Amino acid sequence: MSVTPATHRATFAVGDERAARQIVDVLTETFFEGDAAVAAFERPDGRWDVTVHFAEAPDQALLRELVGNAASEEIAATLAFDTVEAKDWVKASLEDLVPVPAGRFVVHGAHDRARIPANKLGVEIEAALAFGTGHHGTTRGCLLLLDHVLKADRPDRVLDLGTGTGVLAIAAARAMHRAIMASDIDAPSVRVARENAQLNGVGHLVQVIRATGFAAPEFAQFGPFDLVLANILANPLRQLAGPMSKHLAPGACVILSGLLNHQAGAVIAAYRARGLVPVRHLRLEGWSSLLLRAAP
Repeated sequence: MSVTPATHRATFAVGDERAARQIVDVLTETFFEGDAAVAAFERPDGRWDVTVHFAEAPDQALLRELVGNAASEEIAATLAFDTVEAKDWVKASLEDLVPVPAGRFVVHGAHDRARIPANKLGVEIEAALAFGTGHHGTTRGCLLLLDHVLKADRPDRVLDLGTGTGVLAIAAARAMHRAIMASDIDAPSVRVARENAQLNGVGHLVQVIRATGFAAPEFAQFGPFDLVLANILANPLRQLAGPMSKHLAPGACVILSGLLNHQAGAVIAAYRARGLVPVRHLRLEGWSSLLLRAAP
C-alpha cells in the first residue's frame, strides 16, 4: 500500500444541507478533476462540515471568494487551512479499527483477515477513496437488515444503490452466490467497489456501474429488483422514492440508511406514498436503517 502524498486542506461548516450542496457544486465546477476533492458530511446537530483537499497549495483568497459568493462572507471568514502530512492514512486508520460483526457478516481490514471466525462471512474493505468501511452505524444497520432478509428470502435481483466501497454488494454476493448490481455517482467509488469485489472473490458476481439515480439503461435491463440497498442520505432517498418504486418487483424489500433518527419519519412517508410498508427500524449510533416491503 503506497504512502499518500502530502495534501493541503481547507475546512469550514455551514448551517444546512442546501448550503452545503450549493458550495460543493460551485467548488466541483471550479476546480479540474484531480486538482481538488470536495466532501460534505452532516453532523448530528444538523450542521454540515465541508472539507476540500488540494494536491497543491490553494489560492486562499480565491477559495474564500468562492465560498463567500456561494454562501456568505461570514462563512468564508471561518475557512481554516492546514497541510495533511504524507502518510499511509488508509493503513493507519485501519490499524485502529477492529472487525465489525453484523449478523452473519464481519467487515474487516486486511490486517484482521486471519481473525474472522469460520462460521462468519468476512467482507474485507480498505478505506481508499470511497465511503463505507463498515465502522459506521449506517453500514452496520444495512448489513443487519440484509442478514434478516436473507434468513427468510432469497431475492433473485439485487441492487446496491450508492455502493461506495461496495461493502453491501459484496456481502450480498458472498451470502447468495449470485449476480449483484451496484451503482455509484462517483467514479473513484466505482473503481474502488470493483477492486474490493475482486479482493473478496466476487468480482465475477458484482457488476458496478457509474450512474445518477435510476437514469442508466442497465437498471431496466437488470431489474425489476427483488431487493434494493441504499445507504446514502435522507434527501436523496426521499427523491428516489418514485424512481425506485418503478424498478421494484412485487413484494420487493428495500433497505435504506444514511439518515439521522429524526429524518426517518419523512423518508418512511415518502416510500409509504409509493406503496412500501415499513417492516423494521434499526437505530444505531444516532442513525436509522429501515427495511420496507413493496406490495405483493
